[in-house]
Amino acid sequence: MSQIKCIGILTSGGDAPGMNAAIRAVTRAAIYNGFEVKGIYRGYKGLITGEIAPFKTQNVSNIIQQGGTILKTARCQEFKTPEGRKTAYDTLVKEGIDALVVIGGDGTLTGARIFASEFNFPIVGLPGTIDNDLFGTDTTIGYDTALNTIMEAVDKIRDTATSHERLFFIEVMGRDAGFLALNGAIATGAEAAIIPEISTEVDQLEELIKNGFRKSKNSSIVLVAESPTTGGAMHLAERVQKEYPQYDVRVTILGHIQRGGSPTAHDRILASRMGSAAIDALLEDQRNVMIGIRNNEIEYVPFNKAIKNDKPIDRELLNTLRRLSI
Repeated sequence: MSQIKCIGILTSGGDAPGMNAAIRAVTRAAIYNGFEVKGIYRGYKGLITGEIAPFKTQNVSNIIQQGGTILKTARCQEFKTPEGRKTAYDTLVKEGIDALVVIGGDGTLTGARIFASEFNFPIVGLPGTIDNDLFGTDTTIGYDTALNTIMEAVDKIRDTATSHERLFFIEVMGRDAGFLALNGAIATGAEAAIIPEISTEVDQLEELIKNGFRKSKNSSIVLVAESPTTGGAMHLAERVQKEYPQYDVRVTILGHIQRGGSPTAHDRILASRMGSAAIDALLEDQRNVMIGIRNNEIEYVPFNKAIKNDKPIDRELLNTLRRLSI
């Protein structure tokens, strides 16, 4: 453990509300434990270009409430090559950084796992993604805020849907995970959620129409996960217009609004706990682990597990939605 004197922090991949709270927590917990801290700008790209600055307590003052990431983020193709990773490693050596804390989603942790194994470098990951799709943690940093943004947007759309007696397909993010669509649907009283996890089992649109869709209602809202497996909201709306022309259909794609905004209390607390736990993990000589929280307890999840295992959708939530949407 004694060989770690300086810890680098970076954010990578899609931004998520709460990333700044995590940066703050990692920085302050590291300083509290006597480490030096360096902020790496623009994710793995910054490791290659050497965009690195010392971080003190004041660097992270008044950022807990800000969305996005003060360290910026970028996709980096070069880091996917052995040459790029060697350049990144040389930068770390030059800067005197002995361990890394990386904040991001699936792609970020995949990059970290490869890099850590190639150079035997200590890395701890924090799950920062609105998709909530990382195995080994009940929730990821940014997910709760995105869910609340979806809820507020859908509540507003409901007013128009009701006034015009329309069927609205609302597309939400989540990549190949239906957590935002499913929980968003429950939170907004939507009639259904069309999610990738069950696309291979049933034709969800047909099931929706067959179940007496809109029997007792003057408007209907269906949340759709953006995944290619579901085809997305536009594809479903076109199908309805062709197969069930009696419905007046509209589509809203919420897009990047879901990734922005000030994090909720839940995300700020989650990011603070996870950021602090990342430093504990390094103090305990843990490496190549993601910090997860399960049943409100901190857990160290090996990168392999977090990345390789698909996080299962809770079938009980699907049943709840079906029961409540009659």
